[in-house]
Amino acid sequence: MQTDSTRDDRSGVTPRTTPTAPTTRTAPTSRTAPATPTTPTAPTAPTTAAKPVTPAHTGPTRHDPHSPPTGTAGSAGFLRALGHRWPTLLALALAVATFVDGLPPVGLLGGLLLIMPLCYLLFGALRGELRPPRVLVVQLAGLVAFGAVALLALTAGDRAGYYVLAAGWFGHAVWDFVHHRSGRVVPRAWSEWCCVVDACGALAMAVLA
Repeated sequence: MQTDSTRDDRSGVTPRTTPTAPTTRTAPTSRTAPATPTTPTAPTAPTTAAKPVTPAHTGPTRHDPHSPPTGTAGSAGFLRALGHRWPTLLALALAVATFVDGLPPVGLLGGLLLIMPLCYLLFGALRGELRPPRVLVVQLAGLVAFGAVALLALTAGDRAGYYVLAAGWFGHAVWDFVHHRSGRVVPRAWSEWCCVVDACGALAMAVLA
């Protein structure tokens, strides 16, 4: 059996070509989207290193080799304090030397009580601190008062005279203390020295009489 195409060739008729279904074209594969460029990030600032926490020291305190020993510092402070109190040290030495062998005569101790206010007048004149006039009046009144005590001691007898002088020397110690606090008329070193001498002398006369 001949096919249609053979018959068509013999008859001179152009054979009909059965149309072929068009080949479905495959959709072009989509191109891979280019990678999105990564935005460069700003460099991260270096993190500040945290300070190490020093643990609380619970053990015994370590001694600093450069610091002076506590005993040395205390001794130096004590010596400085003694250096500032040199008038007191001299006064104590004088009091011991004066009364270690007993009480001197009443006349000598009475004369010293009279000289004490005279020294105040002399210092005040040299230092120019007897002004205003009331200062000079106070110093002259002290000279009269302590001179009267000295004369009373000379007329009271030995034992009673020592007690009178003890009161007079103690009164002059108070006089010295007041002038030391004010810093007037006499130097502070003098008033400190005289105050200690007078107080020690008054105590010695009251005890040894």
